[in-house]
Amino acid sequence: METPLTGPAPRESGALTPDARGADPAGLRGSHELARIVLRPLASPLPLGFLALFVGTMLVSAQQLHWVPVAETHHLALGVLVLTVPLQLIACIYGFLCRDVIASTGLGVLAGTWATIGVTLLTSVPGLNSPGLGILLVVAAGALLVPSVAALSSKIVAAAVLAMAAIRFAITGGYELTGSPGWQVAAGVAGVVLAGLALYGALAAELDSALGRSVLPLVRPPRGRRAVSGQLADQLQEIAHEPGVRRQL
Repeated sequence: METPLTGPAPRESGALTPDARGADPAGLRGSHELARIVLRPLASPLPLGFLALFVGTMLVSAQQLHWVPVAETHHLALGVLVLTVPLQLIACIYGFLCRDVIASTGLGVLAGTWATIGVTLLTSVPGLNSPGLGILLVVAAGALLVPSVAALSSKIVAAAVLAMAAIRFAITGGYELTGSPGWQVAAGVAGVVLAGLALYGALAAELDSALGRSVLPLVRPPRGRRAVSGQLADQLQEIAHEPGVRRQL
């Protein structure tokens, strides 16, 4: 189903006639009346992305905290590659389609980082740290701070999840660079904390979408509340300047 966001067809909306265009050679007067923007209703990808994050971080924490034998590391890596990475890629793509640059950017960086972690765990000797992976994790943590800071203006819970993911990757990178058992335990604990935040964010967003009202607080600033509960006119105020509508990114 497609949802038109503008008024009636051009002929009905008082589009410029040939005689009127004679007085307006550039054809610019009333050009907003000739435009029609059509959007497809899409579900929020955040619950899927956060649940995939919950699974991925718990699998790696299980390995870091020695909840499972070292020999099971390859099986945990397969879980990350088969479940977490594809689901976060799907959520990333639909984040772009929903015109949510924060969700799409954050989930895209997460998907790439988890893919690297999964491949490294699958191909390396179980129990050995990888300085190369450590450098990548530290850099990925810095990259995640970009959507995390941007999310503060509209999605506090999402900002907290992305910030905690950055902390989790940075600590894990510290372990991979140093091989210190203390860093390893800290990374595992940070992963469990991240799992709790991701699970809360997924449940809150899922209930919000399913029931049409907030059951668990998502802590939205004024801009975020206006986007969810505002009038249609509020949504259209800046649509002409958004990517996909304006002529240049």
